[in-house]
Amino acid sequence: MESLKDIKIRIGLLPVEEWEYELPALFADSRQGVRNFAVSCQKKLQKLELEKNRIHAIQQFEQELAGGRVFAGIDEAGRGPLAGPVVAGAVIMPVDCPLLYVNDSKKLSAARREELFDQIMDEAEAVGIGIASPGRIDEINILQATYEAMREAVSQLETAPEMLINDAVVIPGISLPQKAVIKGDAKCYSIGAASIIAKVTRDRMMRQYDTLYPGYGFADNKGYGSAAHIAALKTLGACPIHRRSFITHFEVAQVEE
Repeated sequence: MESLKDIKIRIGLLPVEEWEYELPALFADSRQGVRNFAVSCQKKLQKLELEKNRIHAIQQFEQELAGGRVFAGIDEAGRGPLAGPVVAGAVIMPVDCPLLYVNDSKKLSAARREELFDQIMDEAEAVGIGIASPGRIDEINILQATYEAMREAVSQLETAPEMLINDAVVIPGISLPQKAVIKGDAKCYSIGAASIIAKVTRDRMMRQYDTLYPGYGFADNKGYGSAAHIAALKTLGACPIHRRSFITHFEVAQVEE
């Protein structure tokens, strides 16, 4: 008789979608441990089905907004930090590409975001990334810098969209039709994909900045105003990627250039 350990190994090697064919035999097993394992597998299958339904729903929602037009989802990452750029993503996803777990990037683990980033880059019809530097943010303010990054992201798309579906904003200076969706990164599949592209791109940049400007904890705080980051400003002063317009209310050490 196959041991519970061997059963778990065998089932674990199968695609999750095939587990349902194994469940009748597992539930019929006389051993309680095997039946408990069957319950665990069943719950995972139910969660998978719920996720498939969620992805289908957010795809349908944005497709109805687009009305048959080719569209790009737009989102940004990094409007609030004290340091680093603001990054925008623009993504055109195929209609028949239901990647599971695409969502508002803030609702995903770092590992899940990294995995989905690679999948989106492989499967998307087009991806554009726009970046506005800390200096540009100080020069024209964070809102205008965000719009600028979004326009750049749209301009980088190799496939020209017929409309844009954006997270909460209408981007000035773009002639394409636009739809602004509040909390769009959770409600729209393509905006969620753009959110992941923008977030992962920015996080990778901040990890690189951490090696260039050690002491601020950029790899961990990504430039946001954590207690440790603010304490570092008080002792180390501002570095080249700090947004001067964002740190005027903090006690920042004066460091000779």
